Amino acid sequence: MQKYECQVCGYIYDPQLGDEEHGIAPGTKFEDIPDDWVCPDCGVSKEDFEAIED
Repeated sequence: MQKYECQVCGYIYDPQLGDEEHGIAPGTKFEDIPDDWVCPDCGVSKEDFEAIED
């Protein structure tokens, strides 16, 4: 699955790990994350993430 990087702080969203601390189950694709989800490290929106090479 495609990983996504926060362009502000460098946090990597890995769909295999999800973000369980914030209600995102492992296996959740980035595009399936609710639009109100924010970066767990710096708080920016999904719009500030870009797909990265695996």
